[in-house]
Amino acid sequence: MSDLAEARAAKERLAAELGDRVGVIGVGLERVPDGYCVRVNVRDEATGEQVPATVDGVEVRVAVVGTIRIEG
Repeated sequence: MSDLAEARAAKERLAAELGDRVGVIGVGLERVPDGYCVRVNVRDEATGEQVPATVDGVEVRVAVVGTIRIEG
């Protein structure tokens, strides 16, 4: 697995690559038992299928979270 610095660099690269792609809710880091990975939250499975499995050797995990609404 990747250390924190590697995961941060991969996160920045992937976030720039995904840009403002419709269906991508957020890109972050996730702690796993042996290090860190990049986590991408998406609206639906179709969007998740467009996300690469790794970036610069760092694992990418996709979570389908649906639409996020902020009510005020």
